[in-house]
Amino acid sequence: MSAAWVGVVEWTAGTTNRFVWQGNRVVPYRTEPRPAPVNYGCLPGTLNPADGAEVDAVWLGPPLPVGSRPAGSPLGLLHLNDGDHKVVFGPVTATMDDLLAWFGPERGPQVHDAGAALAWLETTVVERGAADSP
Repeated sequence: MSAAWVGVVEWTAGTTNRFVWQGNRVVPYRTEPRPAPVNYGCLPGTLNPADGAEVDAVWLGPPLPVGSRPAGSPLGLLHLNDGDHKVVFGPVTATMDDLLAWFGPERGPQVHDAGAALAWLETTVVERGAADSP
């Protein structure tokens, strides 16, 4: 499998308006009390056993519009004690610290390398065509 993955942005960095991927489209979800420190979304075609939904992904760097479909190789894996891990994309930036601070210490956030992200992603694929690079 290719190391490139296509995601969907559900929440733009710096905003409080959150959307959700549902039925192959992005729909309004809720307004959050705090803005997202990173672009947040999911990887269609995957299934996270921790919550029964698509694998969550975050994209570091400048804000990306809701509904955009960034493609790339994982930079790392935000590993959480509850198993609801997040795949990290984008350049290493100061927002990595913001990302770690976004999750409470009880969740034990730790960043693992790209190899860990790819190994974990291989266990979550339910529809290969949706996750492969374009």
